[in-house]
Amino acid sequence: MATKPPVFATLGCRLNAYETEAMKALADQAGVEGAVVINTCAVTAEAVRKARQEIRRLRRENPDAKLIVTGCAAQTEPETFAGMAEVDAVIGNAEKMQAQTWAGLMAQTEKVKVDDIMSVTETAGHLIDGFGTRSRAYVQVQNGCDHRCTFCIIPYGRGNSRSVPAGVVVEQIKRLVGTGFNEVVLTGVDLTSWGADLPGLPRLGDLVMRILKLVPDLARLRISSIDSIEVDENLMQAIATEPRLMPHLHLSLQHGDNLILKRMKRRHSREDAIRFTEEARKLRPDITFGADIIAGFPTETEAQFENALRLVEECGLTWLHVFPYSPRQGTPAARMPQVHGSAIKARAARLRAAGAARVVAHLEAQVGLGHAVLMESPRMGRTAQFAEVVFGSDQPEGQIVRAQIAGHDGAQLIAV
Repeated sequence: MATKPPVFATLGCRLNAYETEAMKALADQAGVEGAVVINTCAVTAEAVRKARQEIRRLRRENPDAKLIVTGCAAQTEPETFAGMAEVDAVIGNAEKMQAQTWAGLMAQTEKVKVDDIMSVTETAGHLIDGFGTRSRAYVQVQNGCDHRCTFCIIPYGRGNSRSVPAGVVVEQIKRLVGTGFNEVVLTGVDLTSWGADLPGLPRLGDLVMRILKLVPDLARLRISSIDSIEVDENLMQAIATEPRLMPHLHLSLQHGDNLILKRMKRRHSREDAIRFTEEARKLRPDITFGADIIAGFPTETEAQFENALRLVEECGLTWLHVFPYSPRQGTPAARMPQVHGSAIKARAARLRAAGAARVVAHLEAQVGLGHAVLMESPRMGRTAQFAEVVFGSDQPEGQIVRAQIAGHDGAQLIAV
């Protein structure tokens, strides 16, 4: 009789998607059959609502399966999910990455297996063969966060910051390059805190330089979201001198008004953000920036929102992730005076419109230029600055091809 492989569903960030791939490998090694696993996100109240919705849907589609809930929402509020009739087991963020959890999964009788995430002091470099496309691999180098931004529940889901040693990271990247990947993305919860818990206190820039030196066959190295105030001298040096480090940085800015930034307990000012983008652009003129910005944070006035909106132009941001603020139970911001929902929605729409205009401006500037494009599918790839390029004929998937840009459609570049 044929075995039924487990079903995995992932909500939330790239790190969650990475960890789902690692869980698949652990489940396969343990011979897990027929289970349904939901890897949840806790970043907003809406994310938790979506998790509950997904659980109910998967239960309807798999009435007889053992249904397991894990991830950040399971870690921060296990009782919520343990109380759902559809759920058979709730597993914490540390437990989900342990081989023994999967070895004993089908026999597990306790409904909740969630320990104190703050007691976890190490993060393993889980070996996976990439996910999403065969062109780009993600490597987790850090987990957790030592900061306590007033809007964020994530440290309580992920624990304190901990780093994967550089040697482990380098060996994993060598392995991935050996299997054909042309691009590697370093990922983590608070990436610029990498190294603070390692001997000698290395910084993220040290790791980047070491990877580029010791893996000469790696064509492209990318960094996921960073905190610009924590960027070290070696990382700036790499931006200036290393063409294999991609000229695209996603910045955790969150706002552009200094009082709101203080109320968020961020560690930078709007002036810091502007200064960083100006300096990086001097070192690497072709660099592009993405950014996370929250609309409608508690107490935000119209004038304070305008400061956030102006930051899009002042920092030259291109790829915006706009988050309409929603209160997250258990965070200080949830107890602050809230902005009316209609104002939040309108402000988020204005930010998204500003972001869309910046994308069009960036695409317009690329017309007539040549680009090296990493193909994610036969007809679509990305430039070094992360813009999508569409082709009229099939290209070799996973390879880097030269393309002349003939135009754009407002969202993607069009290759000749």
